[in-house]
Amino acid sequence: MLEIDVEHLETHAVLRPRGEIDAYTVAQFRERIGELALEPRLLIDLGSVPFMDSAGLGALIGGIRRIRDSDGEVVVACGEGALARLLHTTGFDRIVPVTETSEAALASLLSTESSETA
Repeated sequence: MLEIDVEHLETHAVLRPRGEIDAYTVAQFRERIGELALEPRLLIDLGSVPFMDSAGLGALIGGIRRIRDSDGEVVVACGEGALARLLHTTGFDRIVPVTETSEAALASLLSTESSETA
């Protein structure tokens, strides 16, 4: 079972899926990330996702591509486990910043905002 929380804050939005993202839950994940395609700044917190298969990774990349097509910024927080290894092994971390904590992801996200306004 997958639960997905979305929080809209003053400076950014946060997408927090909880549970496995696989062939059975990917449609729900793809729909929620698609709903955020126009967000100027999005933090995706995967800290409560113990497993993601290739379908989930594809949905994540597709969602990030849509957000960037709308000139949005995205960062991902995912801890240090198997999911972090997957993101680093596949080169995902060369596409979008990947941090261990949501605090580090937020700092990265807000630093891009301040460098754009400078």
